[in-house]
Amino acid sequence: MSSASLELQDLVLARLRADAAIAAIVGTRIHDGTAAKPYPAITLGASDWVPDEADCIDGRVETLQIDCWTEAGGKLWPARQLADLVAASLHDYAGEMTVHALAEIRVVLVRVLRDPGGIVGHGVVQVAAMIEAP
Repeated sequence: MSSASLELQDLVLARLRADAAIAAIVGTRIHDGTAAKPYPAITLGASDWVPDEADCIDGRVETLQIDCWTEAGGKLWPARQLADLVAASLHDYAGEMTVHALAEIRVVLVRVLRDPGGIVGHGVVQVAAMIEAP
């Protein structure tokens, strides 16, 4: 993983961990890893990036998936609530990276579904970050 990807991951994790409304629901269960009980929890999912070079600026647009996990007997509202909080926390966040520059971060997708088995709610929040090289 490149330093730009690591910086984005660290920025997202720090932002979510510092959000009091999110912490009130998930506590410290915000991490890069697989979803492990107890729920609710937040994990980082898939990511990809494409080059974005314009006006003599080297950059990329990186997409990162944030997964929100709840278990409420098949009810989806807890996953919706958590996904909405994650989206609100990250959309247009003006965070700072150490080496690269975050030009913009936007939420481009929020989806909530039941995982197979019908018990676990799964919220998917996808962000796209425009990152400029140093």
